[in-house]
Amino acid sequence: MPESKKSSTALDPHLWVTVLAGGVGSRFWPVSTPARPKQLLPLGGPRPLVVETVERARALTGDDRIRILAREALARSIRSALPSLGEDQCWVEPLARGTGAALTWAAWMARRADPEAVLLSLHSDHVIQTTDAFVKGARAAAELARREGLLVAVGARPTRPETAYGYLQPADPLPSAAGVAGFRVTSFREKPDRTTADRLIAEGHLWNTGIFAWRADVFLNQMERHAPEIAGSMGHLDAGDPHAFFAEVDAVTVDKALLERSDAVAGIVAPFSWDDVGSWEGLARGRGRRAGESVVVGTGHVFDGSDNIVYAEHGALVLWGLDDVVAVRTEGVTLVMRRDLAPDLKRLLERLPEGVRQTQS
Repeated sequence: MPESKKSSTALDPHLWVTVLAGGVGSRFWPVSTPARPKQLLPLGGPRPLVVETVERARALTGDDRIRILAREALARSIRSALPSLGEDQCWVEPLARGTGAALTWAAWMARRADPEAVLLSLHSDHVIQTTDAFVKGARAAAELARREGLLVAVGARPTRPETAYGYLQPADPLPSAAGVAGFRVTSFREKPDRTTADRLIAEGHLWNTGIFAWRADVFLNQMERHAPEIAGSMGHLDAGDPHAFFAEVDAVTVDKALLERSDAVAGIVAPFSWDDVGSWEGLARGRGRRAGESVVVGTGHVFDGSDNIVYAEHGALVLWGLDDVVAVRTEGVTLVMRRDLAPDLKRLLERLPEGVRQTQS
């Protein structure tokens, strides 16, 4: 089924989809820059990741209930990438305060428009296969959240001991929703080291995909109970002043502000393939590379070499006699590094002169 095709099942009239699109994605430098972060890049296929995300959302609900949350500097680029969306569907965060504040604002706005609103929170820069499987999982998460009055996290079965992901621990089972089994979640664990990741996987933990579903009223009540650093500023939303809310609220993720503290958290196992494409290594996974092959995007050529990642955005890029390297060419910068250094690219950016680091591709 093409990514843009609507599901044959009726759209949920109370489902609101929030797309978080404020990240920078510095691990894809030099292609990804503050002015053009990774969600605006075609890293999972021929279209930008944010476009693919919105197309999946359209299989679940109407355009009038899809909202993209982004910083002001990105709003114009996102609207340009998604010209069919209305101006009011891209909400500009007055200040960057993390997912805790952003999702509180989104829940407050959705509840005001629809007291029965159920929110599905997506990130704009993930690669998910396939749309049908995603719709099944998203509907299951939304149904579980609506029926049980719980905060629902979507977990994914680990395929490797990933140290850049968070993990969640499944516990007691819950009645299935939309044919997908549910369970209580007892704990979250952020970005463990390799030894701990191995142990968590052996104990049955799941990756935390960062995809969540909850009733707007339940989420806001839980915030008031468990997140004083956010709840103390929610009166500004009631007063119609989101700028004051963002100016006053602490910068914190929704995981730390609420999910790690609440006893009302449930989960499902994603029935779809998921990757957050957190570094150049994720590009290789998303492109389905077989062992020994090089991944080439753009006008790239590899001779007498294997297991390389080549991304040529401007002009040709040729590798000869090299293995296990990442080579990237943009209009202003060429980067060549060992593949094993890709997850630590931020460390290089800290050492580069600002003029090089900020070079636009």
